[in-house]
Amino acid sequence: MCLNMLTFHMYTKLFYLQASRAVSEIVKTTLGPMAMLKMMLDPMGGIVITNDGNSILREVDVAHPAAKSLIELSRSQDEEVGDGTTSVVILSGELLSTAETFLKQKIHPTVIVNGYMNALNCCIKTLEEIAIDVDINNEESLINIIDSCLNTKFVNRYNKIITKLALEATRCVQITNLMGKKEIDIKRYAKVEKIPAGDILDSYVLKGVMLNKDITHPQMKRYIKNPKILLLDCTLEYKKAESQTNVEVTDEQSWNKLLLQEEIEVKKMCEYIINSKCNVVITEKGVSDLAQHFLVKNNISVIRRVRKTDLNRLERVTGATIVNRCDEIVEADIGTKCGLFEIKKIGDDYYSFFIECENPHACTILLRGSTKDVLNEVERNLHDGMNVAKNIMLEGKLLYGGGCTEMRVGQKLMKEAVQYDDARKSITEAVATALEIIPKILAQNSGANVVKTINELRSYHEKPGFEKYGIDGVTGDIIDVTKNNIWDLLAVKKQIYKSAIEAASMILRIDDVVSGIGKDDKLQKPVQN
Repeated sequence: MCLNMLTFHMYTKLFYLQASRAVSEIVKTTLGPMAMLKMMLDPMGGIVITNDGNSILREVDVAHPAAKSLIELSRSQDEEVGDGTTSVVILSGELLSTAETFLKQKIHPTVIVNGYMNALNCCIKTLEEIAIDVDINNEESLINIIDSCLNTKFVNRYNKIITKLALEATRCVQITNLMGKKEIDIKRYAKVEKIPAGDILDSYVLKGVMLNKDITHPQMKRYIKNPKILLLDCTLEYKKAESQTNVEVTDEQSWNKLLLQEEIEVKKMCEYIINSKCNVVITEKGVSDLAQHFLVKNNISVIRRVRKTDLNRLERVTGATIVNRCDEIVEADIGTKCGLFEIKKIGDDYYSFFIECENPHACTILLRGSTKDVLNEVERNLHDGMNVAKNIMLEGKLLYGGGCTEMRVGQKLMKEAVQYDDARKSITEAVATALEIIPKILAQNSGANVVKTINELRSYHEKPGFEKYGIDGVTGDIIDVTKNNIWDLLAVKKQIYKSAIEAASMILRIDDVVSGIGKDDKLQKPVQN
C-alpha cells in the first residue's frame, strides 16, 4: 500500500513536470532576434500576432494547474521588470526537465529544492560581481542599451524611433520623492494613445495629457492660453437618492417646486465653480444640461466622464488638486501650470490637449501606424522599451548578453559544485547545464548548429580574456558581444533567475492534486436508504 502511494506521488510529480515543460515549449521559438511569430485567436474572434512571451501565454487556454502557474510566472515577470517573460518560462521548464532525472533516481524533492535554492544564491552573487556600471546621463549609451534589448522584437526595423520615444517618456515621468529616491511610474503616468493611419515615424511624445474627449457644449471655448483648471470627482447634476425613492406629486405647483429645487441645487454648485475663477472644468462624473448652461454663460469649458487614471495624470501635469465636493473648492485647488488647452480633430475623433506645461511629470505617447495589428505590436514593444529605460535609470547596471552571462554563471556553479560530495554536487551541476538553454535556443532560432556552437562557446569561456563572448542571435556566430552592442539588464536577469528557480521549486514540492467541492455539490443531500 505504502509503495503504491509513493509510486502514485511520483507519477503525479512527473505529470506536473511534463505539463509545465509543454508550456515552455510553446515559447521557445520566440526567443532572440530571429524569433518566430505566433498567430492567436482571442475569445472574441480577434487575431493577435506577436512574439512577446507574456502576450502569447496570456491568450493560451490551459486547464492544468501547473501549466497555469508557469503562465502566471510570465505575467508576474512582466509586471515586476517588464522584460524577460520568455526567458523565465524557458528556464523554469528546463529546470523542471532536469529535476525529472533526479526524481527517477529516487532523490527526494526536498533535497532537489535545497540544491536549487543554494544554486540561486550563487547565481545572484555572481551576477552582482560581473555587472558593469553604466552612465545614465550619457544619452547615446542609454539609446544603444534600449536598442539592444528591443532587437528581439518584431518591429526592430523601427527600433530608433521606439527607443527615443521610450527614453523621452521615461525621463518625463521621473521624479525624486521626499526621501531623495528616484521614482518612475510608467504604468500610471505614461499613457499610449493609438491613432490608426499615418506612419510609425510620425509618432511622438506629448509632454502633457491628451484625452479622447470633446467639450460638452458647442459654444464653449476650444482654445485657452494659460488655462485655470479645476478637477472634480463629483457630479454636476441634481443629487439622486442612494436607494429607490417614490415621490407623489398631486398638483402642478408641487411639480414646479421640485424642478425649482433641482435648479437651485445645480446653480449653487455652479456658483462655487464660477467663484473659483477657473475657466476649464474636468470631471469624472456627469454634467447636466442645466449646469452646462450656467457654465457656458461664464466662459467655462467643461469635459465630463474622464477616467480616474486620466484625472490623476492631469493632476500631476496642471498642479491642480482633485476636489470631491463643489463647496470645498479653494484657490490652491486650481491648476495653473498648463500653458495651453486645445481641442483638435484627428481623423473622426476630437481630442483635448493639455500641453506646454511647467515641469510635466506625466506624458502621452501618440502612436501612429498603418493597421491596428501593427499599432498593438508597437505598443507592446514600446512598453518593453520604457521598462528597460526605467530599470537602467533606477539601477544603472548591465550584463553581457547573447548567452554570455549564462555561461559565466554556469562556470561559477560548476566550481561551486566541487565542494560537495553528495546529491548537491550533481544538482548544482545540473542547474549550470540548465542555464545553457538560453544560448542553445539563441543558436537554434538563428539556424546555427546548436551542439557545435555551444561546445565552441564553452571552450571560449574556459580561456582567460574571452568572458565577453556570446552568440549573435542573427547569424548564430560566436562574437564579442560588446562590439555588437548586445546587453542584458542586471535587474531583469536577477528577476529571471529568482522567478524561474523559485517557480520550479514550488512545482517540485507538489505531491498531490485535490479538487475542491463546488457549490452545487455542497447543496446535494446524501442519498438515504
